[in-house]
Amino acid sequence: MTRRETVEFEFVESVPETPEEGIVYISTRFATAIHKCCCGCGTEIVTPLSPAGWTLIFNGETISLYPSIGSWALPCRSHYWIRGNQVIWARRFSDREIAAARRGDQEAYESLYGDRAGEFPNLADKTAPRDKTRSGWLTRIRKWLSL
Repeated sequence: MTRRETVEFEFVESVPETPEEGIVYISTRFATAIHKCCCGCGTEIVTPLSPAGWTLIFNGETISLYPSIGSWALPCRSHYWIRGNQVIWARRFSDREIAAARRGDQEAYESLYGDRAGEFPNLADKTAPRDKTRSGWLTRIRKWLSL
C-alpha cells in the first residue's frame, strides 16, 4: 500500500463502477463525494455533503473537504484531511477519541435533523466503506449515480 500525498477530482453525474485511486468523484446532484482511501488499501470512502456531514470547497482549481476523514471502521484506521488537492496526514486517534468524535457526529445530526437523524448515514462511523450489497441509502445513491 502506498499512501497518497495528492488527489485529483472529477465532478460526475454518476460514479464509475470501479473508481480510480487518487480521484475524488463529486456528485453535486446527490451531495456526495466518493474516493478510495488515501492510504492505498483500496476501500471506497463515501463522504456525504451536508451541514452535519462534510463541506466541499471548490475554488475553481482545487478541492478541499472539511472536516477530516477518519476511516476508523477500516483496518487501516487512516485519518487525513484533503486541502487544496493535498492529502494532509493526521495522527491516529485513540479508541477514546474515536468514540468522542462519533458522539459529536451523532449530536450534530440530531441537532440539525431531529427525529429524521436516523434517515442519514450510519452515524457510528460516517466514513464507513461503501457496501455494494447493503440495502439502504448507500445502495440508493449508488443506483441514482449509475443512472
